[in-house]
Amino acid sequence: MPLTGPKSMFEKAYKEGYAVGAFNVNNMEIIQGIMQAGAEEKAPLILQVSAGARKYAGQNYIVKLVEAALLETDLPVVLHLDHGPDFELCKACIDGGFTSVMIDGSHLSFEENIAVTAKVVAYAHDRNVWVEAELGRIEGVEDDVKAEKSVYTDPDQAVEFVKRTGCDSLAVAVGTSHGAYKFKGDAKLDFPRLEKISELLPGYPLVLHGASSVPQEFVEMCNKYGGRVSGARGVPEDLLRKAGALGVCKINIDTDIRLAMTASIRKYFEENPADFDPRAYLKPAREAVKGMVRHKIKNVLGCSGKA
Repeated sequence: MPLTGPKSMFEKAYKEGYAVGAFNVNNMEIIQGIMQAGAEEKAPLILQVSAGARKYAGQNYIVKLVEAALLETDLPVVLHLDHGPDFELCKACIDGGFTSVMIDGSHLSFEENIAVTAKVVAYAHDRNVWVEAELGRIEGVEDDVKAEKSVYTDPDQAVEFVKRTGCDSLAVAVGTSHGAYKFKGDAKLDFPRLEKISELLPGYPLVLHGASSVPQEFVEMCNKYGGRVSGARGVPEDLLRKAGALGVCKINIDTDIRLAMTASIRKYFEENPADFDPRAYLKPAREAVKGMVRHKIKNVLGCSGKA
């Protein structure tokens, strides 16, 4: 089955009040784990590639791995660029076969963000490619994306931004953050702000970045087998489920996959110190990715059976 765009995927999600998972991919095992989870849950999937992942694995390798995965499934699958920093990288991914790109101008002024987003939209729409943009700023660190503090999305500005750029979906800042260390005190999201944006943009798909939950079982497993990720906290899953009913059609998940994979590899090395075959420790790592993604699809996103 060929790659698809997010349009019909998001229309259905918005209408029925659930979200589609956008899972970051870096290598073959992660792609396989995500695809196996999607097949078992009969769920739509967004495989997203950050600028850092593209640099690490190479765009051609990732595209071909995704193409190989498509030979074994009839699921709807989107290939998406996550946090494209400029027009040039977005163009390269559009030309390379991606069906969706994100232009992240959130670090720019409002007018500069509009200008670069509109430029990407013009190029992408001529080639039937979806464009996600970002307004506001999400704190934390993910690959090359860094912000010391959040700037929450202004609802009225969001309306103007969408109207002037023509972007197809919008990542909003309402309290999530990138990385494994999201909250020091009580975790909370600004649901009144999210609800206001959704009211002002009826039927329009919103996106949550930095939405990993950082399951403590995997934090503990990492630390038990030599890791140092104490104090890591994510977005509680009940808050994410609530967001799916307020216009959020896409929820990004990266850190949780990294945690599950790394914890399983650390455990394997501790229990099997003589092994040095990468296949031996990457097999349980792939299973850990599958288990994590299945859990998210079924219990957080609510998109099981929606393929």
